[in-house]
Amino acid sequence: MNKQLIRETGLAGALVIGLGSILGTGAYVSVGLSATIAGDMLVIAILIAAATALLNGLSSAQLAAAHPVSGGTYEYGYQFLNPASGIVAGVLFIIAKSASAATAALAVAWYISASFGLSEWLVSLIAVSLLLLFTLLVLLGVRRSNWLNLLLVAVSILGLLVFIAVSFSQPQTATAVRPDSELSLFHAAALMFVAFTGYGRIATMGEEITEPRKNIPKAVVLTLGVVTALYIAVGLAILHVGGLASFQQSHFNISNLVQDSPWQWLVIVGGAVAMCGVVLNLLLGVSRVVLAMGRRGDLPRFLANLDRDSKSAPAATWLTFLIMALIALFGGIKSAWTLSAFTVLVYYGITNIAALKVSAEQRFIPKAVSVLGLISCFGLVILAAGYQ
Repeated sequence: MNKQLIRETGLAGALVIGLGSILGTGAYVSVGLSATIAGDMLVIAILIAAATALLNGLSSAQLAAAHPVSGGTYEYGYQFLNPASGIVAGVLFIIAKSASAATAALAVAWYISASFGLSEWLVSLIAVSLLLLFTLLVLLGVRRSNWLNLLLVAVSILGLLVFIAVSFSQPQTATAVRPDSELSLFHAAALMFVAFTGYGRIATMGEEITEPRKNIPKAVVLTLGVVTALYIAVGLAILHVGGLASFQQSHFNISNLVQDSPWQWLVIVGGAVAMCGVVLNLLLGVSRVVLAMGRRGDLPRFLANLDRDSKSAPAATWLTFLIMALIALFGGIKSAWTLSAFTVLVYYGITNIAALKVSAEQRFIPKAVSVLGLISCFGLVILAAGYQ
């Protein structure tokens, strides 16, 4: 019988995990990217993405509460659908989130290289070194990682609040910018949805969260509420300072919009720290899916081995690092982000289908929520593809 990970993460820890998984590429990059597509309709795009994320988050919470083990939709596919669905979901998750982690690591390396004029080869080396550092921290156990995660989240939010305050202290320079097609709004919403999907880390760590039936849904809803408010505030600040043209020239770095402020360095630090938080939490989440696939034999069974204290999964964590490092070395930021965007929408489509199979005795959300979540996922995929 496989050993189980110890339940030692409460509601506060789960909330921090969710925030740390989201506040990175979302707040510091994707809001600006979506702004260049949606224009003045940015806030509506954010709200569409938030509503989609809430539907999918509730389906994830329903599944995690009914079947609280590590592995996310990989496990849910097996439990509520069939082995093929589980395996497909597991592969999609590993690919999508490894690409996201590699993107975040490369973004931090880009911040560093821009400051010191380093070569492209060194950027990749810095990214891999960052992945290695956080892999070692994860192997120390989730409790220690959560303390670091709390610090990362605090600094990330501080950087965003500084950006918002500095932006609104400047004269308004925004001009009306309309989307260039009817599908632009939905394309921007699809990109923003990807920026919300860190809530899935809460579900994939269901085996380690105390009172999962109560704490997982609460953590998902609280996380999405906080993040939506921050995204809207950041979006309004970008529009206030007329940052759309600047974003098209600046790799979507919001700190470039407050270059004249003595507080710009705080925004830069906040962005780099936020990306580090994404790397930390994705290492945790992806390694748990690898662990679950090893337990079932869909990956080599040695990947299911835990350490002596049952607080980490060394083999699964090292394989996760290797996949992320390879993407960081041989893939680009744009291609990695695009891969993550489309695979994660399909992944959550499977999540909603699985949620529809939860028994009435275990259900605390109506089936209509999962039906709407399924429609929203595939709808965004189709509409985003139509825009391109």
